[in-house]
Amino acid sequence: MDKNTAISIFESLASSVRLDIYRLLVKTGASGLVAGEIAATLELPSTNLSFHLKALTHAKLLSVTQEGRFQRYRANMVLMQDLILYLTEECCSGHPEQCLNSISLIQTES
Repeated sequence: MDKNTAISIFESLASSVRLDIYRLLVKTGASGLVAGEIAATLELPSTNLSFHLKALTHAKLLSVTQEGRFQRYRANMVLMQDLILYLTEECCSGHPEQCLNSISLIQTES
């Protein structure tokens, strides 16, 4: 992953509605949801939803497949895993086992 792709992902998720949509689709897993189910679950008007779905799809955070007259959306988990790897690939100067110890210490102090 490159820096511009990471920025695009973060910009796309900077909206509370888009973050809610993405988290909902992560929760549903591989089955995904059709747009109407997303709108009903999050209590969003369909016109507002389509704008956000388009932004998430453009950022490649969602995949969409046509099912008759419906569109089914799924979270792109591979892209999110790539983002996490991009953010952590140089963790503790290439010694990620040290980072895990640091995280444990931070969590116990909270």
